[in-house]
Amino acid sequence: MSAFQWPARVYYEDTDAGGVVYYANYLRYLERARTEWFRAHGHNQLALATDPGVLFAVAEVSVRYRRPARLDDLLITSCVAARAGAASVVFGQQIRRGREDGELLAEATVRVVCVDANGFQPRRLPPQIIGDLQ
Repeated sequence: MSAFQWPARVYYEDTDAGGVVYYANYLRYLERARTEWFRAHGHNQLALATDPGVLFAVAEVSVRYRRPARLDDLLITSCVAARAGAASVVFGQQIRRGREDGELLAEATVRVVCVDANGFQPRRLPPQIIGDLQ
């Protein structure tokens, strides 16, 4: 499966006093790329919360920071659904500078779990999501 690509610009609010992206803000880029991955596959997360009544929550994340992103950089965040369990999906993600084959700034593995929108108990992945993971 090919990687989904999402572009973003680094704004002043994303950086620390040195003009470098604050480490925790990389999680925002990763989250937004996963949200846009769902959207690109035709899934609106508000609609999923209503029917079939599921939400996705991050259960585990591992990030390796390689190079700093800086103020005004164009970032390309990729997202690939690496594998799925009955109620979870593991995404492989990368953040690169400038273009999809640009300098690698960070790479992450993120496990999201599918939960009931009302009680937050684990739920099996809906069939329409499973189809997008194959």
